[in-house]
Amino acid sequence: MKIEVCVGSSCHVKGGQNILNLLKKSIKENGLEDKVMLAGTTCLGQCKSSGVNMRIDGNVVTGVTEAGFNDFFKSSVLIPLGK
Repeated sequence: MKIEVCVGSSCHVKGGQNILNLLKKSIKENGLEDKVMLAGTTCLGQCKSSGVNMRIDGNVVTGVTEAGFNDFFKSSVLIPLGK
C-alpha cells in the first residue's frame, strides 16, 4: 500500500505533519512497515476540504483530521490490509 500525504501549504496548516507522524506511529505499532510506504506529495487539488488530503494507492482521500485519525486508519489502512 502506498500512502502519499499532501505536504502543500494548505494541508500543512491543517496539521499535515501531525497526520504524517500519526501514520508513522500507527504503521509501526501495527507492524506494517513492510506493507505500507509513506511519501509526501504536492497539492491534490482538494484544499477546501476540512482536513489533510492524501492519496492511497492512487485514490484521493480528503479531510483527514487528528480527531478522526483512528477511524480513518482502521477503515483505510487496517481493513484493506486484512488486519
